[in-house]
Amino acid sequence: MTVLGTPVRRDWQPVLTYSLIAVNVIAFAFSAKASGSIENNMASLEVARLALSEPATLNGWWWTAVTSGFLHFGPIHLLVNMFTLYVFGRNIEQALGRARFAVLYGVSLLGGSAAVLWFGLENTITVGASGAIFGLIAAQLVLYLRMKIDPTSLLVIIGVNVVASFTLSGISWLGHLGGFVAGALVTAGIVYAPELLPRDKRTRQQVEAVGWACAGVIAAVLVAAIAVRFGTFPGTRVYQLR
Repeated sequence: MTVLGTPVRRDWQPVLTYSLIAVNVIAFAFSAKASGSIENNMASLEVARLALSEPATLNGWWWTAVTSGFLHFGPIHLLVNMFTLYVFGRNIEQALGRARFAVLYGVSLLGGSAAVLWFGLENTITVGASGAIFGLIAAQLVLYLRMKIDPTSLLVIIGVNVVASFTLSGISWLGHLGGFVAGALVTAGIVYAPELLPRDKRTRQQVEAVGWACAGVIAAVLVAAIAVRFGTFPGTRVYQLR
């Protein structure tokens, strides 16, 4: 069997999806141990230094744009995100291959962080894999459209999540939106951009090169946006996290 031109063995396993779940669980265990609480697992300086927040940005802690995507507020937040990652991650990893899946996940995570940094940072602490996961959901939608599969059921899921993002408290709709847009752009670059090549030049190498180039440009733009935000964020004083 082949998916998007890539052979898939019958014994194939979504290794990266399982690995990402494991990393998130380990990060949660670390936060619970550092805080001395499973429910209030974010209540420690060690964990706060890894979350995306206004004080962290003022202190120039750029790594929080990445590490925040592996932390969660309590076990329910973790379980919901890991179940969604399990459901969508397996399909996307199989469809795109491990390398492109890894890039998609990473760029979607950065997309969510960039959106929060620029438009929703004030008086918030943002953590969670939701931005990256919404990128996977967007990728699934793009793949459905590319393969002419009826997306109705997926659109219903997206609609429910959109409503939840705006009606439930404590949910970063900006992180969701940023991850969704980034994931959609990366996947569209992988599956649609190669069609711009002349038919006689659509070799596998050329098609993959175009897809990688699109993903690289999007990643570079997001990294630049995050770097500029950390470098120019208002304020000169250093916050002390307590």
